[in-house]
Amino acid sequence: MKRFHAHIAVDDLANSIDFYSKLFGQSPTVERADYAKWMLDDPRINFAISARGHAVGLNHFGFQAEDAAELQELRQRADAAAGEAVLDQGETLCCYAASTKHWTVDPSGIAWEHYQTMGEVEAFGSDTVSQSGGCCVPGVATTSEACCVPGTQAGGGCNG
Repeated sequence: MKRFHAHIAVDDLANSIDFYSKLFGQSPTVERADYAKWMLDDPRINFAISARGHAVGLNHFGFQAEDAAELQELRQRADAAAGEAVLDQGETLCCYAASTKHWTVDPSGIAWEHYQTMGEVEAFGSDTVSQSGGCCVPGVATTSEACCVPGTQAGGGCNG
């Protein structure tokens, strides 16, 4: 069964961990110096927060698949929704996890991540434009160096 995923950028990680721990009635499942994650069963959600230089607020939504078949189903849905504007990252390290994933962006510019977690890792991840920024999140690029979903930027850059 898939698990809904929400990731929020925060400016005060310690205060946010305290708030969400009380709100959810449990401590984070994973806690690092710049990141925390709660794997809740009721409701079934993977809720993550990070303080890595992104604007405060919603970072991205997603679905965490339990197996390769669920991830393939999610890929088919992403393809149906976004056509060629799906970024396939394949196997990657992101948010202290080893995963297989792909991304798309909705019509309002909100990034959606579909992934299967293979295990935890010690590093936040290296597949980001800036180590001070958030991990892996595609978006409409403003420069050719930015990470983005293929086909979403007019006039060059990440079309591909």
